[in-house]
Amino acid sequence: MATAFVTGATGFIGGHVALHLLAKGWRVRALRRSAVLAPDIGKLDIEWCSGDIRNFDQVHSVMAGCEAVFHVAADYRLWARNPEELYETNVGGTINVLRAALLNRAERVIYTSSVGALGLRRDRKPADETTPVRLDDMVGHYKRSKFLAEREAERFLGQGAPVVMVHPSTPVGSGDHKPTPTGRIIVDFLNGRMPAFLDTGLNLIHVSDVAQGHLLALERGRVGEKYILGNQNLTLAEIFALLERVSGIPAPRFRLPYYPILCLGYLFETLSRITGKEPLVPYEGVKMARKFMYFDASKAVRELGLSQTPVELALAEAVAWFRDHGYVTKHQKN
Repeated sequence: MATAFVTGATGFIGGHVALHLLAKGWRVRALRRSAVLAPDIGKLDIEWCSGDIRNFDQVHSVMAGCEAVFHVAADYRLWARNPEELYETNVGGTINVLRAALLNRAERVIYTSSVGALGLRRDRKPADETTPVRLDDMVGHYKRSKFLAEREAERFLGQGAPVVMVHPSTPVGSGDHKPTPTGRIIVDFLNGRMPAFLDTGLNLIHVSDVAQGHLLALERGRVGEKYILGNQNLTLAEIFALLERVSGIPAPRFRLPYYPILCLGYLFETLSRITGKEPLVPYEGVKMARKFMYFDASKAVRELGLSQTPVELALAEAVAWFRDHGYVTKHQKN
């Protein structure tokens, strides 16, 4: 039985990747910083190893003997009091994992990048893996860090690392226990804290399809290639309409003006620098919302056989999971 090394298995995507690997008969060895695991993750038959991807020696030692490496871990925050933390994990951690994979002679490395590190089209048509992009296009420290991490992955490719890159769009579904920024939008909607919306767009995909896409990239992906793991492009208004359909909670009808909300985000972020608390309206999140994150996943569908589970089903599963796990106040459950 082959062994896969997984970073980020305590997270949303990484936990689903680990689950899919186990279902396929792999042994899974995973790195974790905390001794406390979310209930769903704690049930998985995983060989947990204490460590941090920011520590090369720990990563190198734990990875020894693993045939496949899935580097899923990332610091996914739209605001951090110390932005350097995002670069330490997303860039420095990626260097450590890929260097260890090269030294341990892993047979294949699946690196989880992000569509946030890819280029976007000005005409709002779906972008693909070849859409031009540069560092100046990146809005915020999270996207900048993922862009720079991807450049490191390309550098290790040049050194002979057998890297295949996958770029998840916006995954939704069960198990978003932290939750992610997208998960927080769903939770806020379910709790009646979403009275209005910005005019923006996202590409949604079922998190299980994203996890399956990682394994397909291992089996069928070409070394050095990039694959967008996405499904349906939707405006935020359309997403809320689907959430209304699956939850029974009315969707917001009022569209917010961009620039006043941007100013509000700036004020909240200024206050957060003083208090250390996460801003109610993240400035970088508002800036990102001005761009429609529409993507074309046809390459992954064609070459990998990526599944395209209906997004409405993914949202329904997310709603049910958040309700079942206590994220929704009692008066909003019915």
